[in-house]
Amino acid sequence: MNNYIQDEDNGYIYKKTIADVDYVLQYRPTDLLVKQELGDRTDPAQIEKFRQQYHKYMYFNLSMSKNDQELLNDVAQDKTKFGQMVNALAFGMEEKLHLYTPTKDTLALADFIYPRMYDMSNSTSIMIAYPRDEKYLKQDYLNFVIEDLGLETGNVKFKLNTKAIKNEPKLSF
Repeated sequence: MNNYIQDEDNGYIYKKTIADVDYVLQYRPTDLLVKQELGDRTDPAQIEKFRQQYHKYMYFNLSMSKNDQELLNDVAQDKTKFGQMVNALAFGMEEKLHLYTPTKDTLALADFIYPRMYDMSNSTSIMIAYPRDEKYLKQDYLNFVIEDLGLETGNVKFKLNTKAIKNEPKLSF
């Protein structure tokens, strides 16, 4: 499944580079999260429990890098900018990330997780969750917007394929 969702033609991964900042937004199908949660176990009851739990939300991974490094490396020399960026990434993403329909209905961000990697990764990654609401998935697409994080990129917009989300691949456990 990983190769399938890595193929941009399938509608699960979106990439843009603006002002030397690489953005990669990837939808995480429910069964990938279930598999991650299960580990080596294959208990059918657990599989169904996790599917029900994770299917309530749409999960995305957002990776951002500049010069193939974490975003914080770019501002590390300036303590003020560094502190502002850490604060924005850890606590302020609900103000910077927006998901809305073509008719401008906005989906509220349910949660996000920003794990600090302390220069052990070549990108800054955030896992994002939005409630899965079928009325919004009836649209042809959803707009995902990342407001400028102080990187002089302006707002970065992705047009998400709702058909791919509704028809996400399933794993055989």
